Amino acid sequence: MARKINIKGVIIPNSYKWFYDWFEEDSTCPNDVEKVLNEANGEDIETYINSPGGIIDVGSEIYTMLRFYKGDVKQKIVGEACSAASVIAMARYCEMSPTALMMVHCVSSGVRGNHSDMEHMAEVLRTADEALASAYMAKTGMSKEEVLDMMEHETWLTAEQAKEKGLIDAIMFEDKTEPVPLVASTFSLPTQSQMEKVKRMIKEQTAKSESALLMAKLNFLKLKGDLKDE
Repeated sequence: MARKINIKGVIIPNSYKWFYDWFEEDSTCPNDVEKVLNEANGEDIETYINSPGGIIDVGSEIYTMLRFYKGDVKQKIVGEACSAASVIAMARYCEMSPTALMMVHCVSSGVRGNHSDMEHMAEVLRTADEALASAYMAKTGMSKEEVLDMMEHETWLTAEQAKEKGLIDAIMFEDKTEPVPLVASTFSLPTQSQMEKVKRMIKEQTAKSESALLMAKLNFLKLKGDLKDE
């Protein structure tokens, strides 16, 4: 059985973890992930992502841990994977619930100072954007320009849209859809569920028929006198 890692709530540094735990707020820090990976020691891992994002360098650290892990990792976006959480989702094979959302955008920060400070921070943010873009590029094969444009416009994606862009590998539950055979005629084939329903009805009817036949045989034996009621 695969080891489970919940990547839920805000992505935070290790030093913030006690604070979120105290208020019983969902959060994920690198130590949470590292602990499970070390205990798993190469066993299969499944991550369950539902996070609005958080501190970007923490997201990068968790992304790197998962990429570096020697065992098999399957990620599942079950709610939302926004900002730093979407970067984590790029680390390995990833599925997304049909009702989930993904959001990618540019890095943001706050700064005070003169125009030189502002210009410097703008350059830092542009550099950070390019660093994050590499995770999306590696996953999708998209160009840097395409990824940066997607980030610039704070792009929200459904599971279908994320799959089309190559940001995820599959949509959860889609392989359970009944196959639809190709036909060249004017009639409709029954679905698999319809056939299963009829099959159950036949079995139930057969069981009833066998029971009725047995009762008829017993009554016949009684009439012959071969079988007597006690």
